[in-house]
Amino acid sequence: MPGVSQFQLFRERRFMPFFMTQGLGAFNDNIFKNALAALLVFEGSQLAGMNTNQLVNLSALVFILPFFLFSALFGQFADKYEKSVQIRRVKLFEVGIMTLATLGFWLDHVPLLIFVLFLLGLQSTIFGPIKYGILPQILDRDELVGGNALVEMGTFVAILAGTIAGPQLAGIDVGWPYWVSAGCLAVAVVGY
Repeated sequence: MPGVSQFQLFRERRFMPFFMTQGLGAFNDNIFKNALAALLVFEGSQLAGMNTNQLVNLSALVFILPFFLFSALFGQFADKYEKSVQIRRVKLFEVGIMTLATLGFWLDHVPLLIFVLFLLGLQSTIFGPIKYGILPQILDRDELVGGNALVEMGTFVAILAGTIAGPQLAGIDVGWPYWVSAGCLAVAVVGY
């Protein structure tokens, strides 16, 4: 895009919906992860009967584990199947995951919430290769570097915002599980 700003892509229907979908997904992952971390730090030993440090470390492992186990497989799927269809399916999966998270928060069920964290890691593992594979299909060659830069920028802004929002929602004195649940489920639905 010589002489044209990469930010012009935000006006393009072929780019903006994808950008919002991937950004909302990253935002949602981090709201949940950080709200769960707050729950584990402040109430984890009472809820799960484990040391707080063990719970937080277990959570980190559980989220990252799908990346190690399934990245190559889902990279092949991203190449093999229509990416826009895969994105819709993965985002619908996220809505289901957040519905399960809602149940886990309402019941204060730490093992279920840690399983949800695994599912979010799995969903991110599936989405990652699709996210990068679809850009060459929706952008012109001269837009690709700018589009990649915007996606990376959006991802990191979403991660930062979710990292801030998760503990803030978890810190609400009355009914915080409902706020976290409603927030995560709403973001998943809007991202779909």
